[in-house]
Amino acid sequence: MSDDQPSHSNGQRSWFERLAQVLSGGEPKDREDLLELLRDTTQRGLLEADALAMIEGVLHVSELQVRDIMIPRSQVVVLHRTDDPREWLPTVLEHGFSRYPVVGESRDDVLGVLIAKDLLRYFGENPASFNMRELLRPALFIPESKRLNALLRQFQDSRSHMAVVVDEYGGLAGIVTMEDVIEQIVGDIDDEHDFDEDTYILTHEQGRSIVKALTPIEDFNEHFGTQLSDDEFDTIGGLVAHQFGHVPRRGESVVIGSQRFQVIRADNRRIHLLMVSEVPAESALAAAGNSH
Repeated sequence: MSDDQPSHSNGQRSWFERLAQVLSGGEPKDREDLLELLRDTTQRGLLEADALAMIEGVLHVSELQVRDIMIPRSQVVVLHRTDDPREWLPTVLEHGFSRYPVVGESRDDVLGVLIAKDLLRYFGENPASFNMRELLRPALFIPESKRLNALLRQFQDSRSHMAVVVDEYGGLAGIVTMEDVIEQIVGDIDDEHDFDEDTYILTHEQGRSIVKALTPIEDFNEHFGTQLSDDEFDTIGGLVAHQFGHVPRRGESVVIGSQRFQVIRADNRRIHLLMVSEVPAESALAAAGNSH
């Protein structure tokens, strides 16, 4: 037993010496060398794998810009200032988001942000005395080029949870939430509207279904009555990513067979969630022809 102790101490001391070398400005100097050192500590049991994943996420966030993860303009659900709040309710109930940009004459004219729970004030008070302007929260406007680590600090300083992304002309380019940024560090965050762990497919109204990218193709075929091949890929996410030829961003879509697959949650490494909907036969044939 005494023979084992010196060996362990030497190994541990060697790791601390290497870490001290990094912190003191010596070699290794670049990020890859640092990550290699941290991975080595994980293999030695000095750092938990989950902690390593978070550190890698933090380093990765510093390299990303808002445009890399934002919900694009075409996918942003907005509410119109001129509508009666009673007309907002169906949209809020349908999509289930907690925050919505409120616009004026056009989608580029963002007046503020509605927090869905604030609608309760409207229905709980006398509508005649209700002040719509007091209902809206100020919008946080940011450029597409903003770094995610800087955005996270701005979220904290402003106590905001959603930002409106504007293009070079000041128009609406998309939106991004604090949850979107944090998920780049800690991975996917499920809430009460997400799937149960053992659920792969959630069917919505109007012929649309939300599907986990990890859904086995065999289960997908059984549910939708399709005949997608599982010779090369085990999951529907793998098949869809292959069809794109790259890891797609949120909002991108592709037609496979008789169905359109739209990415609704993804990061730079993989797809997480897809919206699946039927496409007309002629559209499916056209998409099949373009793929050759």
